[in-house]
Amino acid sequence: MAEDERVYTIPLRDAKKAPRWKRANRAIKEIYLFLSRHTKTPLEHIRLDPSINHRVWERGIQKPPSRIRVRAVKFEDGTLEAELAE
Repeated sequence: MAEDERVYTIPLRDAKKAPRWKRANRAIKEIYLFLSRHTKTPLEHIRLDPSINHRVWERGIQKPPSRIRVRAVKFEDGTLEAELAE
C-alpha cells in the first residue's frame, strides 16, 4: 500500500555543468539525488522506471532535457518508486 505519492518537477540544469559526453549520466544522478533529498529516502532504496531513462536519453548523451516531471510513490517499507508523470 502506498504511503505517499507526489509529483515533482526536477530541474536538470546541473547536468549542463558536466562535459558534453557525460550529461545524460549526470542527469540520471541528479534525479536520484533530488528524490533522495526531497523524500528522505536512501539512494539504494530508490527505483526509477525505465520511462525516465528513455526520456533523459531521448536526444542522446549530450542534450538531456532541462527539467523532468516525475511521480514518486513512497511505500511503508521505505522504498521509493518513480515513474514519468504524463
